[in-house]
Amino acid sequence: MSIPGTPVLTSAPKTAGIYIHIPFCKQACVYCNFHFSTSLKYKEEVLQAITQELEMRRGYLEGTVIETVYFGGGTPSLLSADEINRIFDTILKNYTVADLKECTLETNPDDLDKHYIQSLRQTPVNRFSIGVQSFHDEDLQYMKRAHNAQQADYAIKAAQDAGFDNLSIDLIYGTPGLTGAAWKKNLSKIAELHIPHFSSYALTVEDKTALQHAIQQRKAAPVDPEQAAGQFELLMEQAAVMGYEHYEISNLALPGMYAIHNTNYWRGLPYLGIGPSAHSFNGTSRQWNIANNAQYAKSILKERKLPYEEEKLTPAQHLNEYIMTSLRTMWGCDLDRIEKEWDASSADMVEKSSHLFQEKNWVTQQGRTLVLTNAGKLFADNIAAELFVSYK
Repeated sequence: MSIPGTPVLTSAPKTAGIYIHIPFCKQACVYCNFHFSTSLKYKEEVLQAITQELEMRRGYLEGTVIETVYFGGGTPSLLSADEINRIFDTILKNYTVADLKECTLETNPDDLDKHYIQSLRQTPVNRFSIGVQSFHDEDLQYMKRAHNAQQADYAIKAAQDAGFDNLSIDLIYGTPGLTGAAWKKNLSKIAELHIPHFSSYALTVEDKTALQHAIQQRKAAPVDPEQAAGQFELLMEQAAVMGYEHYEISNLALPGMYAIHNTNYWRGLPYLGIGPSAHSFNGTSRQWNIANNAQYAKSILKERKLPYEEEKLTPAQHLNEYIMTSLRTMWGCDLDRIEKEWDASSADMVEKSSHLFQEKNWVTQQGRTLVLTNAGKLFADNIAAELFVSYK
């Protein structure tokens, strides 16, 4: 089989998103392997470099309209309202922004006091993603979070009182000692607090994290995959009862309250990542910035050089990324799209490879779309890997 040409979209993408990585935290969570620093030594230099990078890369999303901006990290709620506005003003000066649909700020509960929340009313931020992780203090202590359960409850209510209704929270399951009853109570708090969106992740032991070291030194209990799988199944059951749609493996929302920025990732729309370690995608290649605050700032501010690496995607890589991301969503993997943007042979190969999983009731075929069942969601990555297309 010959390698097909680069996929051609019927029209150029008209919308895009900007991700701003704020690489600072008050303290390190034991499980986190994202790029961050607990020292604010280079904060001002990094913020200056972020605004400079936005200017230097204004041609990356040429021809698109920015509809979402996402401040992630790290802990972006360490920024003041003035600092957020400084970054956003730079976006407005260098990019086409019309009818901004979503501007998300990742926050920690201990940062969301009334004064700070009120100051954010003077920024474009219209959505909070709050790192709750658990409503049980014992879980938060195990994860070395900076807040407690009472602060999490307060932060959510304070944000709602101030008019921020578009909220999302993060929850982690599979922590040692978390019982099914306690996990169910975490989930019930979502409906009780009228939170329209939440993201939920299994606790995983990443390389070079404090959790990995603690487990290796037998100072922390190991993670139990069977416990995590059982709590993922409970998550799906309880979410359905509460009226939440499981629209992506780790994301659930009330109807119509999906995260626009992240959904566009899964749709394959372009985005620009700004800041240390941030990733970008323009449809044909990926770029990622250096994961070092001092070097990032020095390269941009003193050397006037963008510190990134780049990978050009082959047609096979592009297709397999589509398979991976689309299968994670409730909209599924569209065989007609594969045929249109790649070729008919690739669509046939993916469909044929799915038959085994359809027989196991892990995948259903709805017309020309492949969708994971609840049972299949437990094996999403493995199923996607088996559907990948290789060209010889």
